Amino acid sequence: MAGERRTVLTVGHSTHPLDDFLALLEGHAVTALADVRSAPYSRFLPHFNRSSLEEGLEARGIRYVYLGDALGGRPRDASCYEDGRIQYDRVAATESFRSGLGRVVQGAARYRVALMCAEAEPLDCHRTLLVARALDREGLRVEHILADGALEPHSRAMDRLLEAVDLSRPDMYATREERIALGVTARARRVGYVDRGEIARTGAPKA
Repeated sequence: MAGERRTVLTVGHSTHPLDDFLALLEGHAVTALADVRSAPYSRFLPHFNRSSLEEGLEARGIRYVYLGDALGGRPRDASCYEDGRIQYDRVAATESFRSGLGRVVQGAARYRVALMCAEAEPLDCHRTLLVARALDREGLRVEHILADGALEPHSRAMDRLLEAVDLSRPDMYATREERIALGVTARARRVGYVDRGEIARTGAPKA
């Protein structure tokens, strides 16, 4: 339909057996999976290693695209870190991230796309705090596939984020988007990637 917003889904593979995960995708009519893990492997769940996953998806007619080099939560660009801790606002400003985001936007015009990372809880993952937030700003509709198969609109996930960091009440001095930015920063300090090697080298505090 003309004027209809494109939709992008997100999903965490969690500890699902492969068949259950594929059924989860099929239940939401996913036709393309964009893997946004920086390292597309799992020591404990080898069926989510890139080659095994791609083979399983292909058997179900779902296209696999690796975008973790552009949209991953552990970029190699040292400028994206402060004292060894990932800074999502810096990642979002990089040319690599913008290019990867553009590929998702273009892909959403042709496919029913799901962004995949590992974590079951959307708020524990950069796919929500970083990538989905950027897609929402681009005007796409973003929905998160939960472990039980339910869909959570991105706006509701952001409501939960604000509740979790005690920023849910309207503030005459801050817009909702400003409060979300604060919430993302606070959440990222709990769940975002930390380069322990860099901390060891610089002596930066872990807190």
